[in-house]
Order: sequence, then C-alpha cells, then structure tokens
Amino acid sequence: MNRSDDDVQEVVRRAQAGDEAAFSDLYERYVDRVYRYVALHVGPGADAEDITEEVFLKMLQAIGGYRWRGVPFSAWLLRIAHNLTVDFWRRQKVRATTSLEEVSPGSLVSDTDLEGSLVFLSDNLDLKVAMERLTQAQRQVLALRFGADLSVTETAKAMGRNEGAVKVLQHNAIRSLRRIMTGRAEE
Repeated sequence: MNRSDDDVQEVVRRAQAGDEAAFSDLYERYVDRVYRYVALHVGPGADAEDITEEVFLKMLQAIGGYRWRGVPFSAWLLRIAHNLTVDFWRRQKVRATTSLEEVSPGSLVSDTDLEGSLVFLSDNLDLKVAMERLTQAQRQVLALRFGADLSVTETAKAMGRNEGAVKVLQHNAIRSLRRIMTGRAEE
C-alpha cells in the first residue's frame, strides 16, 4: 500500500466514525473524477451533476460497510457511479428529441459561436455512437482511464485485471474507436 492509499484509508476511517470533515475531504478529492466518469456516460450537464451528487449521498449512506480489499477507494465510488448511470438509462425509456428547426440559435450559444458549438455537439454525438459499438470492457477501460482519469494501475485494480491486460484493452479500444470514427467520416 502506498502513502496515498494510507492517507485515503485514514480519511475513510474518520468518515466511517462520522467525522464530517472527512466526508468533505472525500468529496473534494473525488468529485471531479466522479463527475467526469458520469458525464462520459450520460453527457455533461444537469443529469451528470445530479448523478454525481447521488453518488456522494450513497457514499454517505454506505461508507460504514466499505472494507479495504486492495482496490482503491475511488474504484468503490466509481462502482456506485456506474450503477447509478445504469439506473439512469433504465429510467430513460423514451428520450425526448428536439429537431434543429425547433431550437433557436440563442438557446444554444451566441451567434458568433454557433458553428463551433454545432461542430462540438456533432463530434460528441459521433463519439457517443462510436463508443456504443465497443465492447463493455472497452467502454469501461476508456471511461476509467480518460473519464475518471485513473492510472493504469488503478484501472487494473478497479477492473480486476492485470496492468498488461488493461494496456492491451485500452490500445484495442482506441484502435477500434479510430476505425469506427474514420469509417463514420467517410459515410
């Protein structure tokens, strides 16, 4: 166990004992990482913010049952986030859509940045569609590595795989994404 793990475990022990400052410390340490992970799955904005807050409420309720098992505390939090994003999509049986004709340019951005925003939205939609074509393991490794900003070691522990397997999985996921995205550009 490294020094950082020791430090986190001490903060977790204090939180389990009801120390409000420890809860605050855990929130500050992990809120950005959890939000990025959730936003990668549901998109940035209010839904991601709501789910992120729900992750920390669940953490508050369940931290008494948390036990150190050689996996980073962040992996436990990201498992909660994963479960909540799955629940979110289950509740989204029918997603409302809006045609571009119904959206006023001012409701998206200022006129000067409209073109850039539409390109950004289009690129994000293309990426989301491409990500759906990856395997569950490939999506998970990308979400943990780039969404949650975990190291290869942390990702390996969170996924229950060795570091070499994570590197291969990440490489294959990126190669597949590149192939899918390049194919979409040619369509």
